[in-house]
Amino acid sequence: MTVGGALLVYAVAVGTTGLGWFRRARWPSRSPHLAAALYLAAAWSVLAALTLAGITLAVPATALGGGISNVLGACVLRLRAEYATPGGAVVAGLGIAISTALILRVAIATFIQVSATRTQARRQVELAQLVGRDEPGLGALVVDSEQPCAFCVGGAQPTIVFTSAALDALDRRQLDAVLAHERAHLTRRHHRLQTAAKVLARALPIVPLLRDAPGELGRLIEMHADDVAAVEHDRSVLATALVALAGGPARQPALAAAATDALARMRRLLAPAPPLNLAGRQLARASVALLVLLPVLMAGTPAFIALAMGRVSPR
Repeated sequence: MTVGGALLVYAVAVGTTGLGWFRRARWPSRSPHLAAALYLAAAWSVLAALTLAGITLAVPATALGGGISNVLGACVLRLRAEYATPGGAVVAGLGIAISTALILRVAIATFIQVSATRTQARRQVELAQLVGRDEPGLGALVVDSEQPCAFCVGGAQPTIVFTSAALDALDRRQLDAVLAHERAHLTRRHHRLQTAAKVLARALPIVPLLRDAPGELGRLIEMHADDVAAVEHDRSVLATALVALAGGPARQPALAAAATDALARMRRLLAPAPPLNLAGRQLARASVALLVLLPVLMAGTPAFIALAMGRVSPR
């Protein structure tokens, strides 16, 4: 199998089966921040593998093969043999087209999503400032509403918003726990992870791992904020606050305290599983690094092999 073919198989395998494996795994709820990093690394791995697959298809029939050999000091003939792909210029042209289209698609998706998120966040904060009021000692805006809700908006103007119904529904301990949850979203920059997930879904929605990234990462983000809040506040207090706020509306790009399967989160808070041990955390970190580097290593290995074997003279 050629390098391009191996990269393509890898991308398809991770992109289609990775989501199912991730959903079946039990450890992500024990370390949601590491799980989020692993998910993003796997998604990046798919995009990188697809892009590099196209580039390696183009190597035999373009000057890129000579360029690599000159840079690395390896011979053109050996590089071409390592990257050999049947089809000649047609396959090479197709490879360049695929890689270019994918890079452009990701760039455009990033621009559109980041611009939209910033605009929505700014408008949401402006609206909350217009109709809401500062609550002394709360550090948040209060908006009159009959539906209990608490959420935050990250970005240039990080803001926490409570509805008046939420203040009525929560006692002081619950209110402090919810505030800690929302502050965790802001201090840990969860809005950036949320934006990255939406970029993935917009860039290549045909791939299940990328398509479902907003929902999967959103679930992990909320669990992580729960864990941060639970360091200083009783888990049962936060769980009862989630029940009180469940069902309240929150428009994107807001991160709401009771969003994303409040019942499952409540059960997790009331019956927490033990956190990952040191070996588990190290394994997760190593997996993140491996996923990030593996497509590059797969694509570059033939060049390094050619370099290691040295120059040969054409016969």
